[in-house]
Amino acid sequence: MADMNIDNVPDKIEPITPMQEINKAYELSKFGRFHVKLLFVSFFGCVASILVTNTTSYLLPIAECDLNMDLKQKGLLTAMPYFGMFVSTVIAGLLIDTFGRIYFLRIGFGGIFLCTLFSASSQTYEMLAAAKLCEGILFATSLAAISSLTSEFCHTTVRDRVMLCQSSFAAITQILSPAMAWGILIQDWKYSFFEGRFVLNIWNFYLLIMSLWSLTAFLLYMILPESPKYLVTQKRYVEAKNILIQVYSENTGKPADTFPYQNIFENEMKEAAATKPDGEVKDNFTRKIVNSLKNMKPLLRRPLLGYLLLIALMQFITLGTHNVIRLWFPQLSTIVEHYSLEGGQNLCGLLDEYTGSLKVKSSSNSTSDVCIPHVSGSETYINSIIIGLISLLPYFISGVIVNKVGKKVLLFVGGVLSSGSLLGLRWSNSKTMMVAFFSSNIAVTQTMKSLTQVVLIDVFPTAMRTISLSLVMLIARMGTLVGNVTFPILLAMGCSIPFYTMAALMGFVVILTVFLPKKKQ
Repeated sequence: MADMNIDNVPDKIEPITPMQEINKAYELSKFGRFHVKLLFVSFFGCVASILVTNTTSYLLPIAECDLNMDLKQKGLLTAMPYFGMFVSTVIAGLLIDTFGRIYFLRIGFGGIFLCTLFSASSQTYEMLAAAKLCEGILFATSLAAISSLTSEFCHTTVRDRVMLCQSSFAAITQILSPAMAWGILIQDWKYSFFEGRFVLNIWNFYLLIMSLWSLTAFLLYMILPESPKYLVTQKRYVEAKNILIQVYSENTGKPADTFPYQNIFENEMKEAAATKPDGEVKDNFTRKIVNSLKNMKPLLRRPLLGYLLLIALMQFITLGTHNVIRLWFPQLSTIVEHYSLEGGQNLCGLLDEYTGSLKVKSSSNSTSDVCIPHVSGSETYINSIIIGLISLLPYFISGVIVNKVGKKVLLFVGGVLSSGSLLGLRWSNSKTMMVAFFSSNIAVTQTMKSLTQVVLIDVFPTAMRTISLSLVMLIARMGTLVGNVTFPILLAMGCSIPFYTMAALMGFVVILTVFLPKKKQ
């Protein structure tokens, strides 16, 4: 049995492809210790990635005076990481598909660590914005590779649930992030150096501590191997075989020599040896780029092009809405803490009162007023933790029923719930109601985002999976960028405008889900 060659299957109609061989090896290895290790490492990677955008939300109120920020500058700072992602997403996806997943995961998280150190030492608004831009550029090289690497180590029977489990790390981060901010930002740390020319405020220390997540992710990804599916696309069959044996051994606890498919890729290795001239060197940089561009050709043809545009449009709206609500919640909650909801006043009435006071203060042109920041109280952090806890529920529910109900149905229902919660936010007249609608929208749109990514992974083949994911995320992050820049502008025009707009857009997503493919391609 140990010497069985899975190519020698009797009565086969078509030769088994290397990808099918890998899936058979995965099915034999099952889900085990290696996958637990993979998810553990990806947890640190997901937290480090999400903190690139999350940290800004919690430092906005407390750094308001230190950096002299108005509402529009806060929106721009929140959007800066997405400017960086927009710049690098497609290039990163192309390079990841060409040169491998693990290499860019290490570069990405190592670079994020250095950029976060730079942002932690920021003394001006411009310096912090530049650091956040750099974090966003490196973020794109890491997050797309996380999804690709994890999915390519799973066989199809467990992939949906594993990817949903990994996606739930985003909800866990929504719990950890406010908890860490609460523990750090309530402190009164401030140190001055060089006669006051270099000052470290509490928010500087907050960013410094957050950088440890990306450092840990960088170190942990050093111990993981490359994706066998990527290696096969590069005709590196020996390396792919050794990694498959490693996965089998770790998951089953059996010695490597008991791996049943010892002759896996034997035919492919013989063909590669026969067609490779003596003395031929590995493909150079240009050759790899050209081959990768050739692999993109099917993306420009039906049906993949149609699916790509459809999924990209859905993610543009879903991710944009999700991140506007998620990233602006701490600021809006802080405003509610200082302008309490009383006497039947709803959220929009309160926010209109706040923006009106800012206009009066701006028109007075007073320079003698001392800036007093509206610091987030315990209520904001507790509510953020509650939102994170509630955001976990849809993952457990969808993880159980996704195979029975299907991703299309879950996306359809999620879009309806999201649209309804946005309309409810407009009229919420208590803090409890406000938190309930915020948490519902964040939880549902987060799950929708993850389900749409799983649809994409199902539809697109390995050779173009990361580039297609990167293209979709490029469009999606453009939605976040546009949303975070326009939200404070629309909010100043009238609170109801942004909420009605987002509700209508999520209703449009409900219609788009009808056109998604029904089955895996």
